[in-house]
Amino acid sequence: MLPDSCGTLASAGFVGESQQARHRLSARWLGSLPPSAAVSGLDSSPPSLSMAASTPAAGVESKIRIPGFQGLQSSVLVPLGREVGPFPIGRSSRSSSVIRAVSTVRPRIKPDNTEVKRSKVELFKEQSNFLRFPLNEELRSEAPNINEAATQLIKFHGSYQQTNRDERGAKSYQFMLRTKNPCGKVPNKLYLVMDDLADEFGIGTLRLTTRQTFQLHGILKKNLQTVMSTIIKNMGSTLGACGDLNRNVLAPAAPFVKKEYVFAQVTAENIAALLTPQSGAYYDLWVNGGKILSAEHPEVVKARNDNSHGTNFTDSPEPIYGSQFLPRKFKIAVTVPTDNSVDILTNDIGVVLVSSDDGEPQGFNIYVGGGMGRTHRVGTTFPRLGEPLGFVAKEDILYAIKAIVVTQRENGRRDDRKYSRMKYLISTWGIEKFRSVVEHYYGKKFEKFRELPEWEFKSYLGWHEQGDGAMFCGLHIDNGRIGGKMKQTLREIIEKYKLNVRITPNQNLILCDIRRSWRRPITTALAQAGLLLPRYVDPLNITSMACPALPLCPLAITEAERGIPEILKRVRAVFDKVGLKYNESVVIRVTGCPNGCARPYMAELGLVGDGPNSYQIWLGGAPNQTTLAKSFMDKVKVHDLEKVFEPLFYYWKTKRLRGESFGNFSVRMGFEKLQKLVERWEGPVEPASRFNLKLFADRQTFEAMAELAKQQNKSAHQLAMEVIRNYVAAQGNESDGH
Repeated sequence: MLPDSCGTLASAGFVGESQQARHRLSARWLGSLPPSAAVSGLDSSPPSLSMAASTPAAGVESKIRIPGFQGLQSSVLVPLGREVGPFPIGRSSRSSSVIRAVSTVRPRIKPDNTEVKRSKVELFKEQSNFLRFPLNEELRSEAPNINEAATQLIKFHGSYQQTNRDERGAKSYQFMLRTKNPCGKVPNKLYLVMDDLADEFGIGTLRLTTRQTFQLHGILKKNLQTVMSTIIKNMGSTLGACGDLNRNVLAPAAPFVKKEYVFAQVTAENIAALLTPQSGAYYDLWVNGGKILSAEHPEVVKARNDNSHGTNFTDSPEPIYGSQFLPRKFKIAVTVPTDNSVDILTNDIGVVLVSSDDGEPQGFNIYVGGGMGRTHRVGTTFPRLGEPLGFVAKEDILYAIKAIVVTQRENGRRDDRKYSRMKYLISTWGIEKFRSVVEHYYGKKFEKFRELPEWEFKSYLGWHEQGDGAMFCGLHIDNGRIGGKMKQTLREIIEKYKLNVRITPNQNLILCDIRRSWRRPITTALAQAGLLLPRYVDPLNITSMACPALPLCPLAITEAERGIPEILKRVRAVFDKVGLKYNESVVIRVTGCPNGCARPYMAELGLVGDGPNSYQIWLGGAPNQTTLAKSFMDKVKVHDLEKVFEPLFYYWKTKRLRGESFGNFSVRMGFEKLQKLVERWEGPVEPASRFNLKLFADRQTFEAMAELAKQQNKSAHQLAMEVIRNYVAAQGNESDGH
């Protein structure tokens, strides 16, 4: 099936055994295992395993002192026929040994007496028979929850076990499901199904994520298989949306038909296919081992099966991942020059298409080592930007990606999950050693990184030409939460006009393939549901993001999604107070914990939960998401935020250079000076007759407005301006729709 501009390149469906594929298909009995497998399907029992310990390996000195890793245990020997590379794991100088994450279906070996620490999750993965056990048994039990091992394994299937932390007493267990949508592409059929599932089995809302996927909250355990199988049967998947493997691959969501955008999106889809788990456990559990035919590009199959440089586990159901998968989550983004809608530098791998002067794709620049997660007050954990690795020809990109993934698989730490992301491996080794090891698995030298133009943040909100005669409309969705009247209206529009959609990395939605004659009725319907054109949305909201946090995320320390609307209103009030114009803005991102799901460490103003009703404040990011912010102040209580915001924004207004962003201003001024200004702040000096009475015809009206404003914790001026803006917006939307 050929896709339209917003469709998937290849869809999966259930077929009978007698049906013949008319084009190249990679068909397999998902869930089938070699005869030596200990278990299979839903009726499995734990495989028989044994442990072989390793000795620590030699390492190198690092500028950042990270606690040492004494190696990891492997369950089995290196597979026969597998080339053993010379690159050890570990950082002790006493001895060296190559350790590989090997298949559980390999022969047992007698363990030696050396005990080496590994994280509990590593054991769960290794003993799971490729993500089956004990999840299969736990799903059959009558209990509303699953055990610890199954809780870790179900992440690989795209789900997290959660409880509602607002509720007291007995825990009410539920599950969050996350889909896998490379490039954020969502076919019409899948969107409508997700909308139905949210109402029937969820909490009645859809959540758009910062990695271009859906999240469904509130799914009960007894309904998991129904929801999962429905998604799979309707062109969707949740496989690999969570867990220690490659997550959803980002790409610009705009459905342009320009050659470079199409090529980048196809590349992202091929990378996603290359790194999708192959063992079939997903289909065993959720569609009872049904036979799936999935169309894959021949180059994907070829790259996956290639073992010319010792990258694969031979005769394993998981040729790239083995039984232990990766040490931690792994994130990849693909984009084109200038388009930083994907936060390219925050990913483990950032891939940038390089084209010739006539627009013909030539190859890719590759960044490596980005990542946001950290732990409060543990200085050896940190957010990090990706750095240039090199350039590869376009036909080699899958092999280069595979080599990088294998390097992390073989050498990433598996003892302490705080240090298991690839950014720590690169920080410890340095980019030169990392490049050398990757080249061993790649089989080639990387070419010199090509020069790129300046990055720009692109939101793709509003109406745009696709380039094929159709249009697309980007919609701002506050924090990605679709519910109520908005949800109903979006469904009606998407269903009526049979539109495909795309999810952006900024938690927004794009309606694709819209005929020109549909623009007015669609604009009118959207406005009536509160989905305004971007010029009528507060600029602060346009670039803001927040993670879900409380009440469902078990890691949340404080509010994010539920707290950011009020925080943005308070920032706007401070803007008004210090005299900043309405069209001026800063990039604000809020997370409920330091894991950084909403990428707060790239914001000009980042708020990171570090206690109940308390935030760590980060400053210094850039509007185009190319600069890492730094920690400015710890444990600022939510009711004290104005004490920090007012002096910062006042001095930005009065001391900035021409055209200087808030983030750049913060860096230029220096944190020590800014902290002194905050400490000494006594309020702005307001020019005479600046506020209030000029907006009102008489004192009586002013006093009435002031009383209403007081009830909303606002000034009369602020409330009056909101009323005026809303009126203007309503009039503008009405005129746009007629």
